[in-house]
Amino acid sequence: MPILTWLNDDEARKISGRIPYRLLEVDSTLPYGDPESGNMLIQGDNLEALKALLPYYAGQVKCIYIDPPYNTQSAFEHYDDNLEHSTWLSMMYPRLELLRDLLAEDGSIWVSIDDTEAQYLKVLMDEVFARSNFIASVLWQKRTSPEARLPLGAAHDYILVYGKQIELTKKSINRLPLSTSRTNEYKNPDNDPRGVWASRDITGQVGHATESQFYEIVSPYGKRFPPPEGRCWTVSEATFKKLLDDNRIWFGNTGKSRPRMKIFLEESQGATAWTWWTNSEVGHNQESKKEILELFGSDDVFDTPKPERLLFRIITLASNPGDLVLDSFLGSGTTAAVAHKMGRSYIGVEMGNHAVTHCVPRLKKVVDGEQGGISQEVHWQGGGGFRFYRLGETVFDEAGRINPAVKFRPLAAHVWFTETHLPLEFRSKKDSPLLGVHNGVAYYLLYNGILGEKSKDGGNVLTGKVLASLPTFDGPKVIYGELTTFGVQRLARENIVFKQVPYDIKAN
Repeated sequence: MPILTWLNDDEARKISGRIPYRLLEVDSTLPYGDPESGNMLIQGDNLEALKALLPYYAGQVKCIYIDPPYNTQSAFEHYDDNLEHSTWLSMMYPRLELLRDLLAEDGSIWVSIDDTEAQYLKVLMDEVFARSNFIASVLWQKRTSPEARLPLGAAHDYILVYGKQIELTKKSINRLPLSTSRTNEYKNPDNDPRGVWASRDITGQVGHATESQFYEIVSPYGKRFPPPEGRCWTVSEATFKKLLDDNRIWFGNTGKSRPRMKIFLEESQGATAWTWWTNSEVGHNQESKKEILELFGSDDVFDTPKPERLLFRIITLASNPGDLVLDSFLGSGTTAAVAHKMGRSYIGVEMGNHAVTHCVPRLKKVVDGEQGGISQEVHWQGGGGFRFYRLGETVFDEAGRINPAVKFRPLAAHVWFTETHLPLEFRSKKDSPLLGVHNGVAYYLLYNGILGEKSKDGGNVLTGKVLASLPTFDGPKVIYGELTTFGVQRLARENIVFKQVPYDIKAN
Protein backbone atom coordinates (compact mmCIF):
# COMPACT_ATOMS: atom_id res chain seq x y z
CA MET A 1 0.00 0.00 0.00
CA PRO A 2 1.41 3.44 -0.90
CA ILE A 3 2.29 5.65 2.07
CA LEU A 4 3.18 9.31 2.36
CA THR A 5 6.67 10.53 3.07
CA TRP A 6 7.37 14.06 4.22
CA LEU A 7 10.00 16.01 6.12
CA ASN A 8 10.49 14.47 9.59
CA ASP A 9 7.82 11.83 8.98
CA ASP A 10 9.83 9.23 10.91
CA GLU A 11 9.67 11.45 13.97
CA ALA A 12 5.94 12.06 13.51
CA ARG A 13 5.31 8.30 13.53
CA LYS A 14 6.96 8.00 16.95
CA ILE A 15 5.33 10.95 18.69
CA SER A 16 2.21 9.27 20.04
CA GLY A 17 4.30 6.65 21.84
CA ARG A 18 6.44 9.32 23.48
CA ILE A 19 3.67 11.57 24.74
CA PRO A 20 3.51 11.19 28.53
CA TYR A 21 0.32 10.25 30.31
CA ARG A 22 -1.15 13.19 32.15
CA LEU A 23 -3.75 13.41 34.86
CA LEU A 24 -7.14 14.90 34.07
CA GLU A 25 -8.02 17.37 36.82
CA VAL A 26 -11.59 18.58 37.42
CA ASP A 27 -12.10 22.33 37.65
CA SER A 28 -14.80 22.52 40.30
CA THR A 29 -15.78 26.07 39.27
CA LEU A 30 -16.87 25.25 35.72
CA PRO A 31 -18.95 22.02 35.69
CA TYR A 32 -22.67 22.60 35.11
CA GLY A 33 -25.86 20.62 35.53
CA ASP A 34 -25.89 16.95 36.49
CA PRO A 35 -22.34 16.04 37.66
CA GLU A 36 -23.03 12.34 37.09
CA SER A 37 -23.77 12.74 33.38
CA GLY A 38 -20.26 11.63 32.39
CA ASN A 39 -19.90 14.33 29.72
CA MET A 40 -16.41 15.85 29.60
CA LEU A 41 -15.08 19.17 28.34
CA ILE A 42 -11.27 19.20 28.43
CA GLN A 43 -9.04 22.24 27.97
CA GLY A 44 -5.54 21.44 26.80
CA ASP A 45 -3.40 20.23 23.92
CA ASN A 46 -5.47 17.57 22.19
CA LEU A 47 -2.50 15.26 21.65
CA GLU A 48 -1.82 15.08 25.38
CA ALA A 49 -5.54 14.96 26.18
CA LEU A 50 -6.11 12.00 23.85
CA LYS A 51 -3.20 10.16 25.48
CA ALA A 52 -4.64 10.90 28.93
CA LEU A 53 -8.00 9.45 27.86
CA LEU A 54 -6.57 6.13 26.63
CA PRO A 55 -6.50 4.26 29.97
CA TYR A 56 -10.17 5.05 30.48
CA TYR A 57 -11.73 5.10 27.02
CA ALA A 58 -9.63 2.95 24.66
CA GLY A 59 -11.96 1.19 22.26
CA GLN A 60 -15.04 2.87 23.78
CA VAL A 61 -15.84 5.76 21.42
CA LYS A 62 -18.60 4.98 18.92
CA CYS A 63 -18.40 8.18 16.87
CA ILE A 64 -15.45 10.53 16.37
CA TYR A 65 -15.88 13.78 14.47
CA ILE A 66 -13.03 16.24 14.02
CA ASP A 67 -12.75 19.48 12.09
CA PRO A 68 -8.99 20.11 12.10
CA PRO A 69 -7.32 23.23 10.67
CA TYR A 70 -7.56 23.00 6.89
CA ASN A 71 -4.08 24.43 6.21
CA THR A 72 -5.55 26.94 3.78
CA GLN A 73 -2.79 29.55 4.15
CA SER A 74 -5.17 31.90 5.93
CA ALA A 75 -5.04 33.17 9.49
CA PHE A 76 -7.94 32.54 11.86
CA GLU A 77 -8.22 34.12 15.28
CA HIS A 78 -8.56 30.86 17.18
CA TYR A 79 -6.38 28.53 15.09
CA ASP A 80 -3.09 28.46 13.31
CA ASP A 81 -4.44 27.57 9.89
CA ASN A 82 -1.27 28.57 8.06
CA LEU A 83 0.85 25.50 8.67
CA GLU A 84 3.50 24.37 6.24
CA HIS A 85 2.41 21.15 4.53
CA SER A 86 4.84 18.74 6.22
CA THR A 87 4.13 20.34 9.61
CA TRP A 88 0.41 19.83 9.06
CA LEU A 89 0.94 16.15 8.25
CA SER A 90 3.16 15.74 11.33
CA MET A 91 0.44 17.37 13.42
CA MET A 92 -2.28 15.07 12.10
CA TYR A 93 -0.49 11.69 12.14
CA PRO A 94 -0.06 11.09 15.90
CA ARG A 95 -3.52 12.46 16.65
CA LEU A 96 -5.09 10.06 14.17
CA GLU A 97 -3.17 7.19 15.81
CA LEU A 98 -4.58 8.00 19.24
CA LEU A 99 -8.07 8.55 17.85
CA ARG A 100 -7.87 5.11 16.23
CA ASP A 101 -7.00 3.56 19.60
CA LEU A 102 -9.97 5.28 21.25
CA LEU A 103 -12.42 4.18 18.54
CA ALA A 104 -14.74 1.24 19.22
CA GLU A 105 -14.43 -1.84 17.03
CA ASP A 106 -17.74 -1.00 15.35
CA GLY A 107 -17.19 2.76 15.53
CA SER A 108 -16.46 5.30 12.83
CA ILE A 109 -14.40 8.49 12.46
CA TRP A 110 -15.56 11.44 10.35
CA VAL A 111 -12.99 14.11 9.40
CA SER A 112 -13.89 17.42 7.70
CA ILE A 113 -11.35 18.74 5.19
CA ASP A 114 -11.19 20.73 1.96
CA ASP A 115 -9.26 20.41 -1.31
CA THR A 116 -6.00 21.74 0.13
CA GLU A 117 -5.16 18.57 2.08
CA ALA A 118 -8.02 16.15 1.31
CA GLN A 119 -6.05 13.84 -0.95
CA TYR A 120 -3.05 13.75 1.39
CA LEU A 121 -5.31 13.14 4.37
CA LYS A 122 -6.93 10.22 2.54
CA VAL A 123 -3.55 8.50 2.08
CA LEU A 124 -2.58 9.32 5.67
CA MET A 125 -5.79 7.77 7.02
CA ASP A 126 -5.35 4.76 4.74
CA GLU A 127 -2.08 4.15 6.58
CA VAL A 128 -3.39 4.75 10.11
CA PHE A 129 -6.82 3.09 9.83
CA ALA A 130 -6.02 0.71 6.92
CA ARG A 131 -7.22 1.29 3.39
CA SER A 132 -9.70 -1.59 3.78
CA ASN A 133 -11.49 0.37 6.53
CA PHE A 134 -12.31 3.33 4.28
CA ILE A 135 -16.08 3.81 4.07
CA ALA A 136 -16.80 6.91 2.03
CA SER A 137 -15.86 10.46 1.11
CA VAL A 138 -18.88 12.64 1.79
CA LEU A 139 -19.31 15.88 -0.14
CA TRP A 140 -21.00 18.58 1.92
CA GLN A 141 -22.37 21.52 -0.06
CA LYS A 142 -21.19 24.28 2.24
CA ARG A 143 -22.17 27.29 0.11
CA THR A 144 -25.45 28.47 -1.33
CA SER A 145 -23.92 30.41 -4.24
CA PRO A 146 -20.55 30.80 -6.05
CA GLU A 147 -17.86 32.93 -4.44
CA ALA A 148 -17.58 36.03 -6.62
CA ARG A 149 -13.90 36.63 -5.78
CA LEU A 150 -12.76 33.36 -7.35
CA PRO A 151 -12.91 32.18 -10.98
CA LEU A 152 -13.79 28.66 -9.77
CA GLY A 153 -14.90 28.73 -6.17
CA ALA A 154 -15.28 25.64 -4.00
CA ALA A 155 -18.87 24.71 -3.27
CA HIS A 156 -18.14 21.79 -0.97
CA ASP A 157 -15.98 20.31 1.76
CA TYR A 158 -15.13 16.64 2.16
CA ILE A 159 -15.86 14.44 5.16
CA LEU A 160 -13.65 11.34 5.10
CA VAL A 161 -15.24 8.38 6.88
CA TYR A 162 -13.35 5.33 8.20
CA GLY A 163 -14.26 2.43 10.45
CA LYS A 164 -12.19 0.44 12.95
CA GLN A 165 -13.37 -2.96 11.69
CA ILE A 166 -15.15 -2.30 8.41
CA GLU A 167 -17.64 -5.17 8.51
CA LEU A 168 -18.70 -4.32 12.06
CA THR A 169 -18.91 -0.62 11.26
CA LYS A 170 -21.07 -1.15 8.18
CA LYS A 171 -23.57 -3.06 10.28
CA SER A 172 -23.66 -0.29 12.89
CA ILE A 173 -24.27 2.63 10.50
CA ASN A 174 -27.87 3.74 10.94
CA ARG A 175 -30.44 4.76 8.37
CA LEU A 176 -31.81 8.29 8.33
CA PRO A 177 -35.31 9.15 9.53
CA LEU A 178 -37.71 9.53 6.63
CA SER A 179 -38.36 13.13 5.65
CA THR A 180 -41.88 14.54 5.65
CA SER A 181 -41.94 14.40 1.86
CA ARG A 182 -41.01 10.71 1.99
CA THR A 183 -43.56 9.80 4.64
CA ASN A 184 -46.23 11.57 2.58
CA GLU A 185 -45.58 9.00 -0.13
CA TYR A 186 -47.06 6.29 2.10
CA LYS A 187 -50.77 5.72 1.37
CA ASN A 188 -53.34 3.00 2.02
CA PRO A 189 -55.47 2.68 -1.16
CA ASP A 190 -56.58 -0.89 -0.31
CA ASN A 191 -57.40 -0.09 3.36
CA ASP A 192 -54.85 -2.59 4.62
CA PRO A 193 -55.33 -2.93 8.41
CA ARG A 194 -51.54 -2.74 8.85
CA GLY A 195 -51.59 0.93 7.89
CA VAL A 196 -50.08 3.13 5.21
CA TRP A 197 -47.53 1.71 2.81
CA ALA A 198 -45.44 2.47 -0.26
CA SER A 199 -44.71 0.08 -3.12
CA ARG A 200 -41.28 -1.07 -4.24
CA ASP A 201 -40.11 -2.52 -7.52
CA ILE A 202 -39.32 -6.25 -7.34
CA THR A 203 -37.21 -6.53 -10.48
CA GLY A 204 -33.43 -6.61 -10.46
CA GLN A 205 -30.37 -7.09 -12.63
CA VAL A 206 -29.64 -10.63 -13.80
CA GLY A 207 -25.93 -10.61 -12.96
CA HIS A 208 -26.11 -12.94 -9.93
CA ALA A 209 -29.65 -14.25 -10.40
CA THR A 210 -30.57 -17.89 -9.84
CA GLU A 211 -33.00 -20.00 -11.85
CA SER A 212 -35.65 -19.55 -9.16
CA GLN A 213 -35.86 -15.82 -9.99
CA PHE A 214 -37.15 -16.41 -13.53
CA TYR A 215 -40.85 -17.23 -13.52
CA GLU A 216 -44.15 -15.84 -14.74
CA ILE A 217 -46.48 -13.97 -12.40
CA VAL A 218 -50.23 -14.04 -12.97
CA SER A 219 -52.31 -11.19 -11.53
CA PRO A 220 -55.73 -11.78 -9.88
CA TYR A 221 -57.27 -10.61 -13.18
CA GLY A 222 -55.31 -13.19 -15.16
CA LYS A 223 -52.74 -10.84 -16.68
CA ARG A 224 -49.36 -12.50 -17.09
CA PHE A 225 -46.06 -10.85 -16.21
CA PRO A 226 -42.79 -12.47 -17.23
CA PRO A 227 -39.63 -10.73 -15.94
CA PRO A 228 -38.86 -7.61 -18.02
CA GLU A 229 -36.31 -8.04 -20.78
CA GLY A 230 -32.80 -8.33 -19.29
CA ARG A 231 -34.07 -8.43 -15.70
CA CYS A 232 -35.30 -10.93 -13.12
CA TRP A 233 -37.53 -10.91 -10.06
CA THR A 234 -35.69 -10.02 -6.82
CA VAL A 235 -37.41 -12.85 -4.92
CA SER A 236 -37.83 -16.55 -5.70
CA GLU A 237 -41.17 -17.92 -6.83
CA ALA A 238 -41.73 -19.59 -3.46
CA THR A 239 -41.08 -16.32 -1.60
CA PHE A 240 -43.34 -14.43 -4.01
CA LYS A 241 -46.22 -16.80 -3.27
CA LYS A 242 -45.79 -16.18 0.48
CA LEU A 243 -45.83 -12.42 -0.10
CA LEU A 244 -48.93 -12.73 -2.26
CA ASP A 245 -50.72 -14.78 0.40
CA ASP A 246 -49.81 -12.12 2.98
CA ASN A 247 -51.33 -9.36 0.82
CA ARG A 248 -47.94 -7.72 0.29
CA ILE A 249 -48.07 -7.65 -3.52
CA TRP A 250 -49.75 -4.74 -5.27
CA PHE A 251 -50.95 -4.90 -8.89
CA GLY A 252 -52.09 -1.27 -9.04
CA ASN A 253 -55.51 0.26 -8.54
CA THR A 254 -56.89 -1.69 -11.49
CA GLY A 255 -55.16 -4.94 -10.53
CA LYS A 256 -53.51 -5.12 -13.94
CA SER A 257 -50.21 -3.32 -13.37
CA ARG A 258 -46.82 -5.00 -13.01
CA PRO A 259 -46.52 -6.35 -9.44
CA ARG A 260 -44.74 -4.36 -6.73
CA MET A 261 -44.08 -5.13 -3.05
CA LYS A 262 -45.86 -3.25 -0.26
CA ILE A 263 -43.55 -1.73 2.39
CA PHE A 264 -45.42 -0.53 5.48
CA LEU A 265 -44.36 2.70 7.17
CA GLU A 266 -44.17 1.01 10.58
CA GLU A 267 -41.71 -1.52 9.12
CA SER A 268 -39.55 1.05 7.38
CA GLN A 269 -36.03 1.26 8.75
CA GLY A 270 -35.53 4.74 7.35
CA ALA A 271 -33.71 6.10 4.34
CA THR A 272 -30.28 4.96 3.20
CA ALA A 273 -27.75 7.80 3.25
CA TRP A 274 -25.49 8.61 0.33
CA THR A 275 -22.39 10.80 -0.01
CA TRP A 276 -23.90 13.95 -1.54
CA TRP A 277 -25.20 16.17 1.28
CA THR A 278 -26.92 19.31 0.09
CA ASN A 279 -27.09 22.48 2.14
CA SER A 280 -30.89 22.19 2.19
CA GLU A 281 -30.49 18.90 4.06
CA VAL A 282 -27.67 19.61 6.51
CA GLY A 283 -27.09 23.36 6.49
CA HIS A 284 -24.37 25.61 5.14
CA ASN A 285 -21.76 28.13 6.24
CA GLN A 286 -24.17 31.04 6.53
CA GLU A 287 -26.53 28.97 8.67
CA SER A 288 -23.72 28.01 11.04
CA LYS A 289 -22.53 31.60 11.34
CA LYS A 290 -26.08 32.66 12.14
CA GLU A 291 -26.18 30.02 14.90
CA ILE A 292 -22.93 31.35 16.35
CA LEU A 293 -24.18 34.93 16.12
CA GLU A 294 -27.31 34.04 18.08
CA LEU A 295 -25.27 32.20 20.71
CA PHE A 296 -22.41 34.65 21.23
CA GLY A 297 -23.69 37.98 19.96
CA SER A 298 -20.97 38.67 17.36
CA ASP A 299 -20.34 37.39 13.88
CA ASP A 300 -16.55 37.17 14.11
CA VAL A 301 -16.22 34.56 16.87
CA PHE A 302 -15.39 31.69 14.52
CA ASP A 303 -14.65 31.86 10.81
CA THR A 304 -15.63 28.33 9.83
CA PRO A 305 -18.12 26.83 12.31
CA LYS A 306 -20.20 23.84 11.25
CA PRO A 307 -24.01 23.93 11.36
CA GLU A 308 -25.77 21.83 13.96
CA ARG A 309 -27.72 20.04 11.21
CA LEU A 310 -24.46 18.70 9.73
CA LEU A 311 -23.43 17.17 13.08
CA PHE A 312 -26.98 15.91 13.57
CA ARG A 313 -26.65 13.94 10.31
CA ILE A 314 -23.25 12.48 11.28
CA ILE A 315 -24.22 11.54 14.83
CA THR A 316 -27.51 10.03 13.64
CA LEU A 317 -25.70 7.76 11.20
CA ALA A 318 -22.77 6.87 13.46
CA SER A 319 -24.28 6.36 16.92
CA ASN A 320 -27.29 5.58 19.07
CA PRO A 321 -28.57 7.21 22.28
CA GLY A 322 -26.12 6.60 25.12
CA ASP A 323 -23.14 6.03 22.82
CA LEU A 324 -19.94 8.02 23.32
CA VAL A 325 -19.06 10.81 20.84
CA LEU A 326 -15.62 12.49 20.75
CA ASP A 327 -14.41 15.71 19.15
CA SER A 328 -10.79 16.63 19.83
CA PHE A 329 -10.92 19.88 17.78
CA LEU A 330 -14.05 21.12 19.52
CA GLY A 331 -13.88 24.73 18.31
CA SER A 332 -17.11 26.51 19.16
CA GLY A 333 -18.58 23.37 20.76
CA THR A 334 -21.03 22.33 18.04
CA THR A 335 -20.32 18.58 18.29
CA ALA A 336 -20.80 18.54 22.05
CA ALA A 337 -23.95 20.65 21.85
CA VAL A 338 -25.56 18.41 19.24
CA ALA A 339 -24.49 15.19 20.98
CA HIS A 340 -25.97 16.53 24.24
CA LYS A 341 -29.31 17.32 22.60
CA MET A 342 -29.35 13.88 20.95
CA GLY A 343 -28.86 11.97 24.20
CA ARG A 344 -25.30 10.85 23.53
CA SER A 345 -22.40 11.00 25.97
CA TYR A 346 -19.53 13.15 24.75
CA ILE A 347 -15.94 14.22 25.24
CA GLY A 348 -14.83 17.52 23.77
CA VAL A 349 -11.21 18.72 23.73
CA GLU A 350 -10.23 22.30 23.00
CA MET A 351 -6.85 23.93 23.53
CA GLY A 352 -7.64 27.62 23.38
CA ASN A 353 -9.12 29.89 26.01
CA HIS A 354 -12.43 29.79 24.14
CA ALA A 355 -12.91 26.38 25.80
CA VAL A 356 -13.87 28.57 28.77
CA THR A 357 -15.15 31.69 27.03
CA HIS A 358 -17.31 29.96 24.39
CA CYS A 359 -17.67 26.18 24.83
CA VAL A 360 -18.69 26.36 28.49
CA PRO A 361 -21.34 29.09 27.98
CA ARG A 362 -22.72 27.29 24.94
CA LEU A 363 -23.09 23.98 26.77
CA LYS A 364 -24.62 25.74 29.77
CA LYS A 365 -27.26 27.13 27.42
CA VAL A 366 -27.86 23.63 26.07
CA VAL A 367 -28.36 22.29 29.61
CA ASP A 368 -30.77 25.15 30.25
CA GLY A 369 -32.77 24.25 27.12
CA GLU A 370 -31.70 26.73 24.42
CA GLN A 371 -33.85 26.44 21.28
CA GLY A 372 -31.38 27.15 18.47
CA GLY A 373 -29.96 24.72 15.91
CA ILE A 374 -31.61 21.30 16.02
CA SER A 375 -33.42 21.84 19.36
CA GLN A 376 -36.93 21.94 17.96
CA GLU A 377 -36.32 19.03 15.60
CA VAL A 378 -35.26 16.75 18.49
CA HIS A 379 -37.73 18.34 20.97
CA TRP A 380 -34.92 19.47 23.24
CA GLN A 381 -36.08 20.89 26.56
CA GLY A 382 -32.83 20.93 28.54
CA GLY A 383 -31.23 18.72 31.17
CA GLY A 384 -28.04 16.77 31.72
CA GLY A 385 -24.71 18.35 32.46
CA PHE A 386 -20.96 18.22 31.97
CA ARG A 387 -17.68 18.38 33.85
CA PHE A 388 -14.73 20.58 32.95
CA TYR A 389 -11.19 19.20 33.05
CA ARG A 390 -7.71 20.54 32.56
CA LEU A 391 -4.53 18.58 31.92
CA GLY A 392 -2.58 18.14 35.12
CA GLU A 393 0.72 16.61 36.12
CA THR A 394 2.33 13.78 34.21
CA VAL A 395 1.94 10.32 35.74
CA PHE A 396 5.72 9.88 35.58
CA ASP A 397 8.59 12.33 35.81
CA GLU A 398 11.44 12.50 33.30
CA ALA A 399 13.34 9.82 35.22
CA GLY A 400 10.38 7.43 35.01
CA ARG A 401 9.44 7.80 38.68
CA ILE A 402 5.79 8.05 39.68
CA ASN A 403 4.70 11.58 40.32
CA PRO A 404 3.92 11.94 44.07
CA ALA A 405 0.71 13.74 43.13
CA VAL A 406 -0.68 10.62 41.41
CA LYS A 407 -3.41 8.86 43.35
CA PHE A 408 -4.40 5.21 43.19
CA ARG A 409 -7.08 5.37 40.48
CA PRO A 410 -5.05 7.14 37.76
CA LEU A 411 -2.14 4.75 38.28
CA ALA A 412 -4.46 1.74 38.40
CA ALA A 413 -6.04 2.80 35.11
CA HIS A 414 -2.59 3.23 33.58
CA VAL A 415 -1.36 -0.19 34.78
CA TRP A 416 -4.50 -1.96 33.58
CA PHE A 417 -4.31 -0.28 30.17
CA THR A 418 -0.64 -1.09 29.62
CA GLU A 419 -1.30 -4.72 30.52
CA THR A 420 -4.58 -5.27 28.67
CA HIS A 421 -4.98 -2.31 26.25
CA LEU A 422 -8.46 -1.91 27.71
CA PRO A 423 -9.97 0.89 29.80
CA LEU A 424 -10.41 0.22 33.51
CA GLU A 425 -13.99 0.40 34.77
CA PHE A 426 -14.29 1.41 38.42
CA ARG A 427 -17.46 -0.43 39.39
CA SER A 428 -17.75 1.03 42.89
CA LYS A 429 -16.64 4.07 44.84
CA LYS A 430 -14.37 1.94 46.99
CA ASP A 431 -10.98 1.16 45.48
CA SER A 432 -9.68 -2.41 45.39
CA PRO A 433 -6.16 -3.73 44.83
CA LEU A 434 -7.70 -6.25 42.40
CA LEU A 435 -8.00 -4.27 39.19
CA GLY A 436 -9.69 -7.05 37.25
CA VAL A 437 -9.23 -10.32 35.40
CA HIS A 438 -8.29 -10.44 31.74
CA ASN A 439 -7.72 -13.57 29.66
CA GLY A 440 -7.63 -15.65 32.82
CA VAL A 441 -5.03 -13.48 34.59
CA ALA A 442 -5.81 -11.34 37.66
CA TYR A 443 -4.04 -7.99 38.00
CA TYR A 444 -3.36 -6.33 41.37
CA LEU A 445 -1.82 -3.00 42.36
CA LEU A 446 -0.37 -2.27 45.80
CA TYR A 447 0.01 1.48 45.89
CA ASN A 448 -0.77 4.53 48.00
CA GLY A 449 -1.90 2.53 51.02
CA ILE A 450 -4.69 0.81 49.10
CA LEU A 451 -5.02 -1.79 51.89
CA GLY A 452 -5.67 0.92 54.45
CA GLU A 453 -2.39 0.55 56.30
CA LYS A 454 0.91 2.36 55.91
CA SER A 455 3.14 -0.21 57.60
CA LYS A 456 5.52 -2.37 55.57
CA ASP A 457 3.54 -5.51 56.33
CA GLY A 458 0.21 -3.97 55.43
CA GLY A 459 0.95 -1.45 52.68
CA ASN A 460 2.66 -1.59 49.34
CA VAL A 461 5.01 -4.55 49.96
CA LEU A 462 3.87 -8.02 48.93
CA THR A 463 4.20 -10.21 52.03
CA GLY A 464 2.42 -13.33 53.18
CA LYS A 465 0.07 -11.23 55.30
CA VAL A 466 -0.70 -8.90 52.38
CA LEU A 467 -1.29 -11.81 49.99
CA ALA A 468 -3.75 -13.35 52.45
CA SER A 469 -5.69 -10.08 52.60
CA LEU A 470 -6.01 -9.66 48.83
CA PRO A 471 -9.23 -10.58 46.99
CA THR A 472 -8.72 -14.22 46.05
CA PHE A 473 -8.32 -15.53 42.53
CA ASP A 474 -7.65 -19.17 41.69
CA GLY A 475 -5.31 -18.69 38.76
CA PRO A 476 -2.27 -16.75 37.53
CA LYS A 477 -1.78 -13.34 39.08
CA VAL A 478 0.27 -10.25 38.21
CA ILE A 479 0.92 -8.11 41.29
CA TYR A 480 2.47 -4.65 41.19
CA GLY A 481 4.08 -3.38 44.40
CA GLU A 482 7.10 -1.57 45.78
CA LEU A 483 8.83 -4.76 46.96
CA THR A 484 8.13 -8.39 47.80
CA THR A 485 9.51 -10.63 50.52
CA PHE A 486 8.79 -13.72 48.38
CA GLY A 487 11.58 -15.58 46.69
CA VAL A 488 11.41 -17.02 43.18
CA GLN A 489 10.12 -20.40 44.37
CA ARG A 490 7.36 -18.88 46.53
CA LEU A 491 6.23 -16.66 43.66
CA ALA A 492 6.09 -19.67 41.33
CA ARG A 493 4.20 -21.72 43.93
CA GLU A 494 1.63 -18.95 44.38
CA ASN A 495 1.37 -18.52 40.59
CA ILE A 496 2.43 -14.87 40.84
CA VAL A 497 4.37 -12.62 38.49
CA PHE A 498 5.62 -9.74 40.62
CA LYS A 499 6.30 -6.36 39.01
CA GLN A 500 8.04 -3.59 40.91
CA VAL A 501 6.61 -0.11 41.11
CA PRO A 502 7.71 2.12 39.44
CA TYR A 503 10.39 0.31 37.44
CA ASP A 504 8.13 -2.23 35.75
CA ILE A 505 5.40 0.26 34.89
CA LYS A 506 5.64 1.54 31.34
CA ALA A 507 5.87 5.29 31.31
CA ASN A 508 4.31 5.68 27.81
